[in-house]
Amino acid sequence: MDEHGQFQGYSIEMLKQVQAQLSKTLGKEIELKLIALTPSDRIPKLVTGEVDIVCDASSYTWERDKEIDFSVSYSLTGTRLLMKKGSEAWEPEALANKKIAAVAGTTNEIAIRRTQSRAQIIAIQDHAQGYKALQQGTVDAFAADGILLEGWLQNSQNPEDFNVVGYFSREGIACMMPENNSKFVDQVNYALVRFMEGYLKGKEPYVKTFDRWFGPEAKLPLTQDLRSLVLETMQLVIDFKEEIPESDL
Repeated sequence: MDEHGQFQGYSIEMLKQVQAQLSKTLGKEIELKLIALTPSDRIPKLVTGEVDIVCDASSYTWERDKEIDFSVSYSLTGTRLLMKKGSEAWEPEALANKKIAAVAGTTNEIAIRRTQSRAQIIAIQDHAQGYKALQQGTVDAFAADGILLEGWLQNSQNPEDFNVVGYFSREGIACMMPENNSKFVDQVNYALVRFMEGYLKGKEPYVKTFDRWFGPEAKLPLTQDLRSLVLETMQLVIDFKEEIPESDL
């Protein structure tokens, strides 16, 4: 399993939490039908009603929020750079005129453009294309979500040849839903907060689910620093919500 499959698996677990909450609230079994989408398809298909919810490495932007609604954040990521070891410094001023691959239209592309307007952004279609371009030396770096880059690096055949560097943005990961359906958003948020609170309280079902994908025994475990940031994000989210009843955890 690669880093995309890993995070996709975790996102599916979040959808199952939502499915269970909706089934309980509505008193009937709700079917979960998974549909593969490209990054550029996500919002258009939500707007047209072809999909009801998207849970993946989706981060909040004001532009996206004009078209769709977001849930609470259930994880954390940020734009980082994957570079070959021995590359020049990665500080913003050093990125001028560097060729940096980024998936077109993502917050990663926006973050690098904001950081260094003179960077040469090489728009790509997907992460596989970015990894290949860096390995072949046609770009100087690949900008993507740090959690995905760390996962790729841990699973790489030659991790000693690369570094994941810098933080050019920090973004909460949330689910996206069609606009103006507050009752649906309420149910999604309840399911996600319940999962996070259950995990932080050490409740076995939630711990088992999280650790399956990101714990010490996972194929691609989180680094200690990233794990700490993710748990801090969870705590911040639940601190601003009413405590979930013990009977519902």
